Amino acid sequence: MRDAALFRNHMMRQIRSFFDERSYLEVDTPVLSPTLIPESTIENFATRFDNPFLSSVELFLVPSPEIYMKRLIADGWGSLYQISHCFRNSEQLGKIHNIEFTMLEYYTVEADEQDSIAITEELFSALIDRNTADHLRPPFAHLTVEEATKTLAGVDLEKHPRQSSLAEEARRLGLSVPDEGESWEETFNRIFLTFVEPNLPQEKPLVLDRYPAQIECLAARDGAFRQRWELYAGGIELANCYNEERDRHAIDRYMDDEYARLVGKRSESGMPIPDIDREFGTIISHMPPVSGVAMGIDRLQMLLMGRGSLDEVMLFPLSRILG
Repeated sequence: MRDAALFRNHMMRQIRSFFDERSYLEVDTPVLSPTLIPESTIENFATRFDNPFLSSVELFLVPSPEIYMKRLIADGWGSLYQISHCFRNSEQLGKIHNIEFTMLEYYTVEADEQDSIAITEELFSALIDRNTADHLRPPFAHLTVEEATKTLAGVDLEKHPRQSSLAEEARRLGLSVPDEGESWEETFNRIFLTFVEPNLPQEKPLVLDRYPAQIECLAARDGAFRQRWELYAGGIELANCYNEERDRHAIDRYMDDEYARLVGKRSESGMPIPDIDREFGTIISHMPPVSGVAMGIDRLQMLLMGRGSLDEVMLFPLSRILG
């Protein structure tokens, strides 16, 4: 494992040099927070701050530094990056999953998601040496979500904007879909995770962009699509990018809807639900135009080293600690 530690040390220096040379400021924000951006697809780790002189406070390990980095951008700090530990509960442990992981998150001011593709290609070029396999070398390949779904699953998303219609397509493919209570996004994910993601081309890193607007997130909307892309390399999801939403009403609506979904999911489990900062939408509506990318560092290292599992690059993965 010492070779993996040495490789990681060198990779981290390269990443910092890359962003420092482009005048991004490295920041270090909290991993504990009393509030989070609600995401119904993510379970959070909770703990409690106790003090004999203060009221007890429920705190949560952050799944991403986004909630604090956006505050700094709204305050005029300019382009930022951070390498931080992030945490997601109820995740599987396996070749490409660990509940504690390292995230590289970078925000480029006065840029959109298309600009971030070029920046990420430059980052890859800086990290790849002559001995790295060509399947990781830029330029990236491109597919829209509609193209990928039509080619690999035979489903034309443009013809199925309603959940009921998309559910019929999923059943045609042999998938089990409940008669009621499922969103368009949940049905889409059944199709995508079964037929599309496992069969994405792997000859080059692949940018999958123009996500359908029915997939709720804090990426700005462009008609029927979100200004968002995800990067796959070696068939593994590696990065997620948004042209960040700055409309206060859209942000507040998203947070209220996601919070309601969280309450519905956790009403029986008894797991604590992070509070919403009701000022967050107002705060980040003051951001300049900005594009943000979140990239899994452990997966990136695994791919650059040509390894097949996170266990081969992480010094103490939880599977080994528990094993």
